[in-house]
Amino acid sequence: MKKVFSILIVALLFTGCDVMNRIGGAYQLSQSEYRYHSLNNIQLAGINLGNASSISVSNLASIATVLAGGSIRQTIPFSMTLNMDVTNPNSSAAFLDALDYAILINEMEFVEGKMDVPIRIDPGQTSMVSIPVSLDLKSLINRYSQERVTNEMSAFLGITPNKTSVTVKLWPKLTVGNSLIKVPTAIPVVFNFGGKQ
Repeated sequence: MKKVFSILIVALLFTGCDVMNRIGGAYQLSQSEYRYHSLNNIQLAGINLGNASSISVSNLASIATVLAGGSIRQTIPFSMTLNMDVTNPNSSAAFLDALDYAILINEMEFVEGKMDVPIRIDPGQTSMVSIPVSLDLKSLINRYSQERVTNEMSAFLGITPNKTSVTVKLWPKLTVGNSLIKVPTAIPVVFNFGGKQ
């Protein structure tokens, strides 16, 4: 009995240390530096637009047509990958097991999603974190207005000269036992970019 009790105490201590280590990794991630890197794999209503920095003139016309016809379309599928450079200036690793996120464009609630890929950034290192985004722009048009969604997306994709403020809220998730636990407070990241130079 004494031996079983000792093993149980050691197991609890080990589990407690593991949980503290995971919380520490998420904390290091919250203390990391985030920079916008790129948008790629952009697709709008079946049109492959590639990267935001190299959208062709012919694609600009297609984008404008799709966005202008938003009121008559049933759906307007949009997807992309948002890439961020994350630098860990801390003395220990920053990591998480999964991630929930929300993206706002000029305070318009753009998309919420999940990413089930673990992230680990060693001390003093920079890694690119890629967030896959997929949504139906028609639902945004129904929620806001066709004019607002068209204006925000046009600036976001660099079609119009308006600057764009993108807020990314990240909620790290940690594995505790067999469950993923979401950190209650988001890591806020703000990028100001977009528009023609």
